[in-house]
Amino acid sequence: MEVIKVKNIRTVFGNKVVHDGLSLHVNEGEIYGLLGPSGCGKTTLLREMVMLQEFDAGSIEILGKKIENINEMDAQKLRRKWGVLFQFGALFSSLTLAENIALALKEYSTLSDKMIEEIVAFKLDLVGLQPSDAYLYPSEISGGMRKKAGIARALAMDPKLLFLDEPTSGLDPISAREFNELILQLRSMLGLTMVIVTHDLHSIYHTLDRMAVIDNKKIAYEGSLAEVTSVKNDFIQTFFSGD
Repeated sequence: MEVIKVKNIRTVFGNKVVHDGLSLHVNEGEIYGLLGPSGCGKTTLLREMVMLQEFDAGSIEILGKKIENINEMDAQKLRRKWGVLFQFGALFSSLTLAENIALALKEYSTLSDKMIEEIVAFKLDLVGLQPSDAYLYPSEISGGMRKKAGIARALAMDPKLLFLDEPTSGLDPISAREFNELILQLRSMLGLTMVIVTHDLHSIYHTLDRMAVIDNKKIAYEGSLAEVTSVKNDFIQTFFSGD
């Protein structure tokens, strides 16, 4: 089943056209990658999918809801069905990790403080963080821990979808591989559908089920790794060289 349908998206910033007739689809339960050179509009597309940015034309449908004309009430309901990991974690620096993870639960649920504490502890354990890490602030932890805490916060409301923007950016090779393993484990345990913006070749080769390569404002190629890398094209061969 297709859980995300993107059709003929056009995005314009001033005089610059970023997307011009871009289309793709994401199937339920898959890890789907948005790839392409810097500046091609990968993160812009992800932001459009999660309703943080408007597009100029076209249609995006997520979990059966078209978002271009959605009312605020339906938009709020839909947002609770996905989680987002921003490139640098985007944790609130004045809050502990536990407080960051609990934020959405306190804002959008009627759960007791005790139940929220238990959920936060479970989410921390789920991403491989220790109970004592709950009381640390973002400035006191490593980049890898910050990414894990960001994932835990994204999972707080038990979403069906997870959007990740450059999740291994800034991590050393060992931490990046550990994070890729975490992504695979979470998909297996929770049955998540994931959309990942990445340029990391290890992530591309070892975590993605299908991918879209954005080039020249459109989806140049879409498919599995084998399908995309089999294309006889200089851009593709150059992009995927190095592993």
